[in-house]
Amino acid sequence: MNIDTIIFYFFGSFSIISAIMVVTLSNAVYSVLFLIVVFCNVAGLLLILGAEFFSFMFLIVYVGAIAVLFLFVVMMLNIKINPIKINNFSIIPIGIIIFLLLVSQIISSIDNNVVLIGNNYLVYTPWLIENNYLSNIEVIGTFLYTKFCILFLVCGLILLVAMIGAIVLTMHQRSVVKKQQISAQLVRDPRGVVKFVKLRK
Repeated sequence: MNIDTIIFYFFGSFSIISAIMVVTLSNAVYSVLFLIVVFCNVAGLLLILGAEFFSFMFLIVYVGAIAVLFLFVVMMLNIKINPIKINNFSIIPIGIIIFLLLVSQIISSIDNNVVLIGNNYLVYTPWLIENNYLSNIEVIGTFLYTKFCILFLVCGLILLVAMIGAIVLTMHQRSVVKKQQISAQLVRDPRGVVKFVKLRK
């Protein structure tokens, strides 16, 4: 058993345990934290299998954006634990159905040679020693900035317009909101700011 196999089983076992914790914990904050752990383990698995681009995209998009957004929303909403207890035996048939569907998908993918297994053991890509070859990131970057550069710039422009539109929609003027008028404060007469009033004894 080589080091790649050990790391594969390490990340795989931790991802399975973390996924079980996500669906079994009653606290939503802890579930989101374990979901982040699942994403990190899956990114490690993709990195071992040679898909470093998808691994980094997993970390940037899912962990850095979506999971953190989920965590902030859950913490801001202050979701409390539901006191109503659900019978676990009523959920078991649904879990069995989903499990059978996943197993059927895995078996069909193996039959269609999507997952290649040869000589009764898994073959991994030794990406640490393949420095002389072009990586996925270099190939994707070459295509994006040469052949598809116009489409890449158009996508960036669309995202920029969407961001500006969201800012404009959230900054609409309302007449009922009291705002500070800087120009009126600058042209005021300082002599009339303080007024002395004599009180009767």
